[in-house]
Amino acid sequence: METVKELEEKGWAARVASRRLAYLSTEIKNKALHNISNDLIARQDEVLAANEIDYKEGRAAGMSAAMLDRLLLDAGRIEAIAGDVMAVAALADPVGEVFDMRILPSGLQAGRKRVPLGVVGAVYESRPNVTVDISALCLKSGNAVMLRGGKEAINSNMALVRVIQEAVARVGMPDGVVQFVENTDRALVGHLLKMGDCIDLMIPRGGAELIRFVTQNAAMPVVSGGIGVCHTYVDRSADLDRAVAIAYNAKVQRPTVCNALDTLLVHKDVAGRYLPLVAAEWNKAGVEMHCDERALAILKQGSSLNLVPAKDEDWGKEFLALVAAIRVVDSVDEALAHIERYGSGHSEAIITEEYRAAMRFLNEVDAACVYVNASTRFTDGAQFGLGAEVGISTQKMHARGPLGLRELTSYKWIIFGSGQVRP
Repeated sequence: METVKELEEKGWAARVASRRLAYLSTEIKNKALHNISNDLIARQDEVLAANEIDYKEGRAAGMSAAMLDRLLLDAGRIEAIAGDVMAVAALADPVGEVFDMRILPSGLQAGRKRVPLGVVGAVYESRPNVTVDISALCLKSGNAVMLRGGKEAINSNMALVRVIQEAVARVGMPDGVVQFVENTDRALVGHLLKMGDCIDLMIPRGGAELIRFVTQNAAMPVVSGGIGVCHTYVDRSADLDRAVAIAYNAKVQRPTVCNALDTLLVHKDVAGRYLPLVAAEWNKAGVEMHCDERALAILKQGSSLNLVPAKDEDWGKEFLALVAAIRVVDSVDEALAHIERYGSGHSEAIITEEYRAAMRFLNEVDAACVYVNASTRFTDGAQFGLGAEVGISTQKMHARGPLGLRELTSYKWIIFGSGQVRP
């Protein structure tokens, strides 16, 4: 387990490695990613054995079902993670892109060239796939990375990092490009957050407490987000069959993740017809429905439904479980006002056949991802064509939504002259 001195040594090793990584060829970076993908499959027994230790310890410690689901790896998930790495390899390399080049009145030719950030730090919980996703995106975008996962996934993460480090070493990547903090002492996280001299950007992924701690204590810029209080609003003109399918997918397909539906808002004109339909489908999956008075009055006739009177704290709550809040609203305006008050800026959706309502929703909802007639479950780097993501930002600077390769770069101005001096 690292001491503070060893942690700093890892940080500086990553800084040194980042200097060389910044100008490695796309070919070498892609070969490294191909190695990682292939080795994940070839060594999956080793990874799964480590994950089994974490899973058993988590279950014995009383970890919630949502957290256990995030922790679990199996052959299918390993294959999907390996596939995401290959998807990142297939993407265009943003490093070195020259853009906005123009001739100035002085005769200088000036433009911008895309460059890596340097060293990216990541503090995250539970999900071991994050170890691979962040590593792959950082390596392709020319960044070294400092990883600190949660203690609940320590064995899984250590196994994955061994695979990654050995895979990239075979193509000659510099030592230190992928660093992992093995010490699970939270005090060491506090020190990591003060290492602004060697870490250029910090990305927290986890619960609200972790994100708040990182944001308040980091000495380097932080891109935070991932807290997803996601709404789906069913408008009066909605295709009800489509609305049922979308709400079912958004709530049930994977309820333990940040882009799952938390609150269903339904226009009063269709509530009487729509709510029994969606409730029947949700009920098959075991969804607990926290209903306002009007929704409860419509649904209480279905005695087999799992209904609970909604409380004030249900609005604006990220459930991360088969639980959803339901509210009947009088208008688009009321739906927009509810989302403005209770939304987290993550993902919001409207189901409507009315162009004006759709455009109002797109224009007025302040969130990273705003949908018309689609499930919020699509808010994901891979689904958006980014290969994977290092996180989902609900901030507005410097990036918003799923963070992919381009969001892990900056730029520098490049200027060509022919002897110009400023008068």
